[in-house]
Amino acid sequence: MANATPTRADAWALLNTYNKSESLIRHALAVEGVMRHMARKYGEDEELWGIVGLIHDLDYERFPDQHCRKTEEILKQNEWPEPIIRAVVSHGYGICTDVEPLSTLEKVLFAVDELTGLVATTALVRPSKSVMDLKAKSVKKKWKDKRFAAGVDRGIIERGAAMLEVELAELIGDTIAGMRDVADVIGLKGEAN
Repeated sequence: MANATPTRADAWALLNTYNKSESLIRHALAVEGVMRHMARKYGEDEELWGIVGLIHDLDYERFPDQHCRKTEEILKQNEWPEPIIRAVVSHGYGICTDVEPLSTLEKVLFAVDELTGLVATTALVRPSKSVMDLKAKSVKKKWKDKRFAAGVDRGIIERGAAMLEVELAELIGDTIAGMRDVADVIGLKGEAN
């Protein structure tokens, strides 16, 4: 693939080579949906941003103790372009890598990765079990309860919002909007219209 831009089909094939967990695949699809939404918002390359979102946790199922680093290795072996590799590695900044998110794409990925989990969990406890009728204020309400979705690191989301210089409510609203675009494939269409 040297010097060629990978396609979504390339990313999907690689994701499914390394991941069998339905929840991890749904998470990848959720992040892809949000990244595509955010690319449109920022006037950026939607395909590129979506691909980065789709493969960002490529290594997590098989190599959780080498998260991001193993993805870097796999993508290099497959001759993926350096900017995509860097973007993926940067989402682990301060957690498992020292690669700081610098571009808008990298900052968005860093900010929304954890947030998709909080949005999904919030949607699932609603009567509709859907993101289609979910509001940012409902997520903000759950945000305050540290026992709710306890595995979601709210500090990372706050740092991501600060990097992007956006209010948390705006970031939550954009994340919900991006997840609505893929609600069917991530199992969050629910019973809402």
